[in-house]
This record gives sequence, structure tokens and C-alpha cells, in this order.
Amino acid sequence: MSSESTGGVYTSAVRPGLRTRVASSLARRARAKRRRMYLDLIRPGEQESVLDVGCGDQGLATLNVPGAVTGADRDPRPDYPGHDFVRADARELPFSDGQFDVVYSNSLLEHVPPSDRQRVAAEISRVGRRLFVQTPNRRFPVEPHALLPLVHWLPRRLGRRLWSLGVTGEPFEDIQLLDARELRRLFPDAEIVRERAGPLTKSLIAVRR
Repeated sequence: MSSESTGGVYTSAVRPGLRTRVASSLARRARAKRRRMYLDLIRPGEQESVLDVGCGDQGLATLNVPGAVTGADRDPRPDYPGHDFVRADARELPFSDGQFDVVYSNSLLEHVPPSDRQRVAAEISRVGRRLFVQTPNRRFPVEPHALLPLVHWLPRRLGRRLWSLGVTGEPFEDIQLLDARELRRLFPDAEIVRERAGPLTKSLIAVRR
């Protein structure tokens, strides 16, 4: 299971145009802000081991943060720029209990079927001492992948029909976003930190320090 989104905007197949250029600019700012939050909340050390679950092609390894970053993804990533890469399913990570000082995951959980989320959360919690797990907030009025307002609040059938109006050129994906209560249920020993866009909560982060 993997996510290749950048601040909620897919990097692989977005449509050209003004909306996409604006979205890309906002995504860069969001990545910079999330990097600052990661550093402030987790305070990783240079000698610490970090696991990025659902790393995609780049992930945390491109954000210039302290620590040796190992990427984990179900798809092969031959050009992954981190310290190491392990092909793995997030539902069954091939690591020992507490093997990593930090486990990081960005925009992965919403792509996991709800029936598998508890299992993925348990694996993330098992292999890491500290956690930083981010996911877009379902209550934010703009769907973060297609960048369409309110589409994620509509019935699935209507959302599928409207998906082609969004910025992503990817096929429709039945993404089921989470809210704060659901994220807290998955990580009961973590603090839920809100990443805001103005007065609204854009994304949620489960943090175990």
C-alpha cells in the first residue's frame, strides 16, 4: 500500500493548467510546513533509525531531515533516495517490535480499505517507538486528491462521476478519508495534532513522542 501524493496532490498524472499550478505551489508549501511540524514534534536525531511507511518514490527521504530513513512500500522503488528500501505490505511489516526510533507515514491511511486500517495501525505502532502518521481530514471541504470541493461528502456513485473534473489524471479511487475520532481510535496512545489551513483543519497527525 502506498501513496505518491504531495500535500494531497498526485505528482504522477495531474492535468496541466492554472488550477494545477496553484495546487502544486500549495503542495510545496504544505510539504515544507509538514517538515517543520515533523521536526518540532518528533525531534529526530542524526543517528536515529526512521521508517517511512508508504514512502512512494520519494517521501520523507527528500525532505532533508535527520536520521537514516528506510522506505517501505508494496511497489518496487528502484530509485528510492533514502538510506534503504524494503518492499513490504503495511499490513505485515517485516520488522521486529520497536526496531525503529521513529515511524513516519504521510497520506497513506486514507488509501487503505477501512477493514485493514486497524491492522496497518497496529503494525506501525508495533515497529516504532515514536510515531508521526498524517492523513487528510474528512471534514475539510476540499477533497485533497482531485481538489474538488465537497465531492468526498457526496454519495460514492456521484463522486465517481465528478472525479474526472478534478486535477488528477488518475482513475477514480474510492478513497475514504478519516476524521479525528477515527484516527484516535486507530492510535489510542497518540496525540492528535491538527494541521490547519486558516481556521480549518486540513489534515490530522497522530503523534507519539
